[in-house]
Amino acid sequence: MDQHSTDVLTDWNALRTGVPPVWARYTDLVVERASGSWLETPEGERYLDYTCGIGVTNTGHAHPRVVAAIAEQAARGIHLQQNIVYHQPGLELHRRLPQRFPNADPGTEIGLFLSNSGAEAVEATMKLAKIATGRTAFLVFRGGFHGRTHGAMSLTTSSVKYRSHFDPLLPGIHVAPYPYPLRMGGETAALATTMAAIDELFATVVAPEDVAAVVVEPVLGEGGYVVPPEGFLAALREVADRHGILLAVDEVQSGYGRTGRFFATEWSDARPDIVIMAKGIASGLPLSGILAPRQLLEKLLPGSHGGTYGGNAVACAAALATLDVMDDERLPERAGVVGDRMLSELRATAERHPHVAEVRGRGCMLAIEFTEPGAVTPRPDLAKALIAAAMARNVLLLTCGTYGQAVRIIPPLVTTDDEVDLALRVIGESLEAIGA
Repeated sequence: MDQHSTDVLTDWNALRTGVPPVWARYTDLVVERASGSWLETPEGERYLDYTCGIGVTNTGHAHPRVVAAIAEQAARGIHLQQNIVYHQPGLELHRRLPQRFPNADPGTEIGLFLSNSGAEAVEATMKLAKIATGRTAFLVFRGGFHGRTHGAMSLTTSSVKYRSHFDPLLPGIHVAPYPYPLRMGGETAALATTMAAIDELFATVVAPEDVAAVVVEPVLGEGGYVVPPEGFLAALREVADRHGILLAVDEVQSGYGRTGRFFATEWSDARPDIVIMAKGIASGLPLSGILAPRQLLEKLLPGSHGGTYGGNAVACAAALATLDVMDDERLPERAGVVGDRMLSELRATAERHPHVAEVRGRGCMLAIEFTEPGAVTPRPDLAKALIAAAMARNVLLLTCGTYGQAVRIIPPLVTTDDEVDLALRVIGESLEAIGA
């Protein structure tokens, strides 16, 4: 390494101290470039990135077709503000994305609202639900993560760290247990427990006719990558229909092919009223949105919601390229193949490790949960140790779960078989190294 390179590295290391601690950190890596499933530091060290930017880079880092679309649109125009003009990528996205609405009733025209982040899309959902129903209460689920802006934070219960010291939050937020089979005695018992809890809430705390929307993750994200029992979304649809409540599915982390379907809601036949999306929508550029029937979406009057950068032209161009890559490379199907293989092999590996209570997931949305053997007492220390051991072997993973007791595995959907081999080997070695 020449002197210039050494000076550059020293400068980067010094600059890290300027980043405020509110950004809780997994690593202190400085990344020079990223491509596909890999990150590379200025020193030339390479890391297999099975964090996917927390489920964002589903098409991999810097997919050539996405990069080309970004460059082409940037040369044509970067900021073409939605209140002032229309731009071609935005108009095309408004045509194409509504076609992805899961389980839509035939003949229903679907509309799209674009914003910047998942939290902003959740805020749009809350405002739409209130104005459309004339109601103010919401039903959410324990362990759910819906963002950190004030309204979205009021819906979030995956960890107290997101809420503490910020009271008072919005009133009228009512929380039921998410059906968590590992901790509720299996799938049948979990579903029954959750639905009974909703009935009890309606009987004791909030009248169902005061509830504007049920907001739910089809697969629990930050709360532990929990796949709910079959029939959960259908049961929520029935409750919503019975009481005139909207059903909003938060697909921010589970959408865009992550679970083996374009949206995780497609694993059921339940029809949502609102689909919330972000993360994978533009392969790393800030973009989010909600999908809803136009008749519902148009309840938001002109000027009642929006943002300066929502639907940015370059981000929309990236989103269109992302859709093309998803389709042409059949990435949802690829996620299913990779996920099935990893789930099977990780479960076989886990049989040798008594502290692994469960390996679970759907598609490329996988988790390993650590507990005391034969119990559900969480062991976040082992999850943290696995993350560290894998990083020492140049594989990046993340934790999740209310207590940080689970490790989530989030490969880009373009990951290769050789990369999967490497990840499985490293996870196995790491489990042995930490004595799980």
